[in-house]
Amino acid sequence: MQRITPDLRQPLFRTQSTRTVEAEAAARLPPHTLMQRAGAATARLARALAPHARQVWLACGAGNNGGDGLEAAALLQAAGLPVAVTCLTDDPSQLPTDARASWQRARNAGVRFVGQPPALGAQDLAVDALLGLGLTAAARPVPPDSRLLACLAALRGSAATVLHVDLPSGLLADTGQYAPGLEPDAPPGRGARHTLALLTLKPGLFTALGRDAAGDIWLDTLGAAPPTAGPDAWLAGRPDTPPRPHASHKGRFGDVAVVGGEALAQRGMGMTGAALLAASAALHAGAGRVLISLLGDAADADPALALQPECMPRHFDALPLDRATLVAGCGGGTAIAGVLPVLLQQAPRLVLDADALNAIAGEARLQRLLAARASQADWATVLTPHPLEAARLLQCSTEAVQADRLAAAQALAERLACTVVLKGSGSVVAAPERVPLVNPTGNARLATAGTGDVLAGLLGARLAALPPATAFDAAAGACWQHGQVADDWPQERACTALALARALTPDAARTV
Repeated sequence: MQRITPDLRQPLFRTQSTRTVEAEAAARLPPHTLMQRAGAATARLARALAPHARQVWLACGAGNNGGDGLEAAALLQAAGLPVAVTCLTDDPSQLPTDARASWQRARNAGVRFVGQPPALGAQDLAVDALLGLGLTAAARPVPPDSRLLACLAALRGSAATVLHVDLPSGLLADTGQYAPGLEPDAPPGRGARHTLALLTLKPGLFTALGRDAAGDIWLDTLGAAPPTAGPDAWLAGRPDTPPRPHASHKGRFGDVAVVGGEALAQRGMGMTGAALLAASAALHAGAGRVLISLLGDAADADPALALQPECMPRHFDALPLDRATLVAGCGGGTAIAGVLPVLLQQAPRLVLDADALNAIAGEARLQRLLAARASQADWATVLTPHPLEAARLLQCSTEAVQADRLAAAQALAERLACTVVLKGSGSVVAAPERVPLVNPTGNARLATAGTGDVLAGLLGARLAALPPATAFDAAAGACWQHGQVADDWPQERACTALALARALTPDAARTV
């Protein structure tokens, strides 16, 4: 059994791939073996998580996930723990064959079956073995089963530690969204949350609503052979940041030029701060030189650059577009549209964020220029949309993007022939003909204005450095470092965007 941490790269498998692994393992093993192994793994983790529990309650569904829970219940009862089970069926003949055998084992072990969820204290343990992997977006109880809803409400609101078997019940394995009709209708309880993934790790545990639902994630492959097919996605691990040679100079670490920061005079909504945040992030992440080209009145630069004098102001027409890595759009407002055609046609390395994406979404010519960049050898383009910006580019709703974040990011990457970072909980990095990647770091401290600008500047620095990284690897490394700094943030300090930028270091493995 392995606890999943952000440091190690891990393969992720969708439902169909996991079903294939399960079928191949079941064909090689005696009947009931996989369920017994799943139950044993659940019981081991349950005892480790709550060794002093005065009561262990298992909510068991009417399928094989419920059978895993029943198997665990028999083992926990045999170990002397006070066990109670609520089963969604009163007729064991309605259970699958393996689950029926586990139901009988639980009965023989003396497990107590109860109709209603018991009251649990903070030191107790609840085990969720209701639905597991068998749920799809189209599948829900019709009409909703009252016992299922009661068990879900008790699990989600529990003050006790909760252990989900394979998946938090109701969560879709492939997307991290809840199945229709099974969404939580109340805030979560105070108890710790853990998920024991069986056979494979599923993408939905790490993106959208999955991270909040799953809590700490563990994996037990149940002794099954590794999948013969490649993964459907990867969970990113710690990036490999090459050490900086002592005999170095600033040219080795590249120039980053930030274009954005619409002037206050333009529309009465000054956004110079966004460009400065991106520039500060690039500087602290190790770029050799950072240039900043504000869109509008140059006087707006004076107070901003006083906070970061190492950033060098430049008129747009004085930027070395052919040599620098351009980060465009941070606070760009409507002014960014005027310089995008030049950037798209002349900048070999380009990070597009915020208002640059909105401008591209609204103009077909800019979209064609963006897609044409793929024909230029060694050119790199990275888009960093949040879900609304991605929806504008895909001409769909934000809800459609969030319904399957991996598919949306991949569709956008294929359509515009570039690398895409779809931001959010479990940011997705996608590129044409690449297996998408889900970032495991970050938390709600990043849900504040300006942190996206920091990511764009950090990405620019990673793309500018020598030896050059691919756009995909630069994006993956930037996402990981951006989130890890937030994960390491002291609880007593506010995580403002400027403080976040200044906490970056050239080495992704370190924070300050």
